[in-house]
Amino acid sequence: MSVPHPYWLRDNCPCADCRDPRSGQKRFRIGDLPEDLAAVEAAEDATGLTVRWSDGHRSHYPAGWNDHEEPDDRTERAKRLWQAADFARGLPEADWAAYLADPEERIAVLAAVRRSGFALLRGVPAEPGRVLEVARSFGYVRETNYGALFDVRVEPDAANLAFTDAAIAPHTDNPYRDPVPTLQLLHCLHNEAAGGDSGLVDGFRAADLLRAEDPAAFALLARTPVPFRYRDRTADLSAERPMIGLDPRGAIREVRFNNRSLGTLRGPDGAAPDAFYAAYRAFAAITLRPELQLEFRLAPGDCLVFDNTRLLHARTAFEGASGRRHLQGCYADLDGLSSTLAVLRRNTAALDELEALFEGEGASEYLGEAVTLAEHMRQAGALARAAGAPPALVAAALLHDIGHFRGSGRELMAGTDNRHGETAAARLSRWFPPAVTEPVRLHVEAKRYLCTAEPGYSDRLSPASVHTLAVQGGPHTPEQAAAFAAHPFGPDAVAVRRWDEAAKDPAATAPPFAEFRPLLLELMG
Repeated sequence: MSVPHPYWLRDNCPCADCRDPRSGQKRFRIGDLPEDLAAVEAAEDATGLTVRWSDGHRSHYPAGWNDHEEPDDRTERAKRLWQAADFARGLPEADWAAYLADPEERIAVLAAVRRSGFALLRGVPAEPGRVLEVARSFGYVRETNYGALFDVRVEPDAANLAFTDAAIAPHTDNPYRDPVPTLQLLHCLHNEAAGGDSGLVDGFRAADLLRAEDPAAFALLARTPVPFRYRDRTADLSAERPMIGLDPRGAIREVRFNNRSLGTLRGPDGAAPDAFYAAYRAFAAITLRPELQLEFRLAPGDCLVFDNTRLLHARTAFEGASGRRHLQGCYADLDGLSSTLAVLRRNTAALDELEALFEGEGASEYLGEAVTLAEHMRQAGALARAAGAPPALVAAALLHDIGHFRGSGRELMAGTDNRHGETAAARLSRWFPPAVTEPVRLHVEAKRYLCTAEPGYSDRLSPASVHTLAVQGGPHTPEQAAAFAAHPFGPDAVAVRRWDEAAKDPAATAPPFAEFRPLLLELMG
């Protein structure tokens, strides 16, 4: 069969020689491919497409490998465009303690920020500096001329309207920066003043309405560079960008809207500023439509996280004399949040995969022992935890025998060494650090070592363990034992081995896999 677009296909070869299996980064340069690259042989079946190339390389593309092209998650195509009534049943929110403790809750909050543009965390301790802790729970603080964090409260002789008690119209922050901070956080410490309610407007929805109602105005705001500027005693910042930023396919990707920071437009002729200002006024009028303005009041302990490239935020005027109003804010970036969300989802999917193995194949017999394979591993994890072992060792004890899945345990009992320690470690290395995978990899060697180094140990082995010992190479020679004892993970592997041997009690009740999930998730990376 013929293969279209050979350089594209060869450049996307997914094999481990071409891409690092952990990072996905390519191991070659496009110039390393020969000038006359061609497919010598190609075959497609239910598993996918296999190609042998003229340079001798063989590629296999699994079925469906390119079926799902993901849209840029920063554009309108990956968003839920909303108006205020869409949140009549409540805002996307979570309790801070639950967010920290439950990965699923964290996923829901971060996904809401990415899809709807914001989320509200309740119960964040109303203490100075806590907003930084919130930002660091999913990314990195973006420090600016305002500092790592800033206080939003009335200040004497304020150069910025935010530090007064005046009303502030819907706007995005820092349009005069390149790049602009893509996330903003506002944490309420006090809010006893009359007024001072918060508001949000979906800038993508407003821009979408402008595009539908006045395509010419939309096109003008999307192509006209707008000068934004801020200066004070210590800073002089400027950037020139359109108010509505589009991606190369024409999808809305960014809104910069802040009348306070708009500089002097430099038009090519006398008519251009008039046309621009007509479009600008039309867009501004849309952002002020009541149906688009989501209004709520922040209470002490509330922390609002929102997309500063999409949502316009506002507040009503308040009476400073009637009570204290004090928010603390900081900036962060969407790439950090998106990365954390992707890792959480990836790791949660990996745990789902492992849990399915425990509940599926794990219910089968375990090398002739009186417990199932899953019971054995869960017992080992429970013994490690009861012994006060560090989390990595608890994980190693729990997962040490996943190399027996896929039927390889039967091979071992039939007389073929399945090298299940190495198999398990290789599989787990996609998600866990060496502190977990090395004791798993070495736990068979630890049995061989103990049979040599500890008198009477081999007498305590179960019949199945005695049988597999012979298949796995028998006790260590003195030289092998010395080398194992010098291995940095040798003691940990011995600890796992001891829990392994003890975890065969048919009367013991081991905790379910789900109980270990939070510990495992903390270790994954």
